[in-house]
Amino acid sequence: MASASQPYRKPSLESSRLASLDSREDISVKAEHFIGIDVGTGSARACIIDGRGDIVGLATENIGLWQPEHGFYEQSTSDIWRCICIVVQRAISQHNIKPETVRGIGFDATCSLSVFNNETAEPISVTGPNFDTDRNVILWLDHRPVSEAAKINATNHNLLRYVGGKMSVEMEVPKVLWLKNHMPKELFDKCQFFDLADALTHIATGNEKRSFCSVVCKQGYVPVGVDGSVKGWQEDFLHEIGLGDLTEDNFKRMGGVDGVNGDYLSAGELVGHLCEKAAAELGLPAGIAIGSGVIDAYAGWIGTVGAKVDLDPAQLKSEVAKNDPTQAFSLLAAVAGTSTCHLAMSPDPVFVDGVWGPYRDTIIPGYWMAEGGQSATGELLKHVIETHPAFNQALSIAESYHSNIYEYLNGHLKEMKQDQNAPSISYLGKHFFFYGDLWGNRSPIADPNMSGSIFGLTSDKTVEGLAIYYYATLEFIALQTRQIVETMNKAGHKITSIFMSGSQCQNDILVDLIASACDMPVVIPRYIHAAVCHGAAMLGAKAASADDEGRTESLWDIMDRMSKPGRKVTPTVDAKEKALLQAKYQVFLEQCFKQQKYRQLVDEAVGDWGSH
Repeated sequence: MASASQPYRKPSLESSRLASLDSREDISVKAEHFIGIDVGTGSARACIIDGRGDIVGLATENIGLWQPEHGFYEQSTSDIWRCICIVVQRAISQHNIKPETVRGIGFDATCSLSVFNNETAEPISVTGPNFDTDRNVILWLDHRPVSEAAKINATNHNLLRYVGGKMSVEMEVPKVLWLKNHMPKELFDKCQFFDLADALTHIATGNEKRSFCSVVCKQGYVPVGVDGSVKGWQEDFLHEIGLGDLTEDNFKRMGGVDGVNGDYLSAGELVGHLCEKAAAELGLPAGIAIGSGVIDAYAGWIGTVGAKVDLDPAQLKSEVAKNDPTQAFSLLAAVAGTSTCHLAMSPDPVFVDGVWGPYRDTIIPGYWMAEGGQSATGELLKHVIETHPAFNQALSIAESYHSNIYEYLNGHLKEMKQDQNAPSISYLGKHFFFYGDLWGNRSPIADPNMSGSIFGLTSDKTVEGLAIYYYATLEFIALQTRQIVETMNKAGHKITSIFMSGSQCQNDILVDLIASACDMPVVIPRYIHAAVCHGAAMLGAKAASADDEGRTESLWDIMDRMSKPGRKVTPTVDAKEKALLQAKYQVFLEQCFKQQKYRQLVDEAVGDWGSH
């Protein structure tokens, strides 16, 4: 790792076989296992893999989520850890894994702010006005610090260059500032702040080491040597926004200064070993290696872009299709769940307005990551379906077919295409235009005030009307993905293929739409449901490889060995469908930018009317 006391050198990467088929199934692997623990928005999951990377155990448990007010989303690390213990024990017992064969554990989690007492290490409540619950996590989805985010962005501080020009309300510094503005001072002064993934490695080991992924991506940390950064944390910035007290004791409450009173690690580097208390709770032996955690989307990148699949030279941006790890620079990982994150790696920093980053050292030391995203995709589909008048009727039919609502609507769209003798499913929705930023826009506009709009709305309350509305939502997700990819490529990225993971991979209509809208192949990994957790397990494998001096195996080599063949979905070759999607994209852009213009027009008209 490039620490504060060492010069930064770009590492050499060895073959990762990103574009090859795995021909090494005959490798002899000793009995050893690695556990990946993924904490998502709604559940905790444990994934157990063997030395080949095959998943041999998987378990899930729902975690608590509280919404005390509109826009407020809270969780509890105590509840999350309880669920983690349940899923680990369940995965071990149900699949007859011997606990003593577990060599390493990796964690990923949502980029959520976790708060602990810096004197007692106990959770501190984030629930005002009394701050008396055990809920000590402000979820990434929480939008309470809108005014704090606006104040931060008004500084135009140089570090904002490294978060796409604006610090999102979803990030953790605005949430810390909200707590300072609403907590009693004596309570805030006791707060110690962790990203959730770092909180979990802290609970597991007792160590307070932080991950570059957490602090660089979500907490305003600029790695030493970048733009003259000396300590990582930007002292002038924290003073300017009203968080100067966090600079005391060399930023101890945020994790300290690397190499002085803190330790910062790239993905999977050895944090420490499983402590006795955590081991007893997990049902595992103490001493297991724990890897530095990552934000869940980044675990999705690790578990996705190594999928072995044949891509032609044009898609690889390489003279020949060979096992060249630099091929990763042309791959976009789309990690699709409640929201969708779009991740790309580059050898040098690429600045993109409205796209978070560039972030150095978060995954591979010396390399840069960029993170675009859609604030709501899975959540958007759920909302559109459940608020339509025909939802209950459609759900009842789906249940009678022993199907979920999404499978039923996909099948219904295919039946409508056949019944109407339509040339494609996209033709069915040709005059329905839906823009779906109902939770604001993360990328590439970075405008939390964006909302939705519809052209072509009728009085149709039937299941067929629901199916068209649902299709239009899928189309919106695909067209916005194109907008993000185009914005990134115009700024200097060279994305030519998309590696997608998450439950949305099962939706063949959506995957086809993304491939066709973006005019590039979409690769689906073998482990659709568990790509993120699979990536976290690879962090455990990396930690377990540490030698006596703490040096670990290249993450690329681990991804090469443990990634599995994927499936490639290619864009449509139908010229008419391409033309239709191009026309719909032009309307999409109009809906996007005209909304901002209309809001400005009205705001100028009303002025300060109603503000008193």
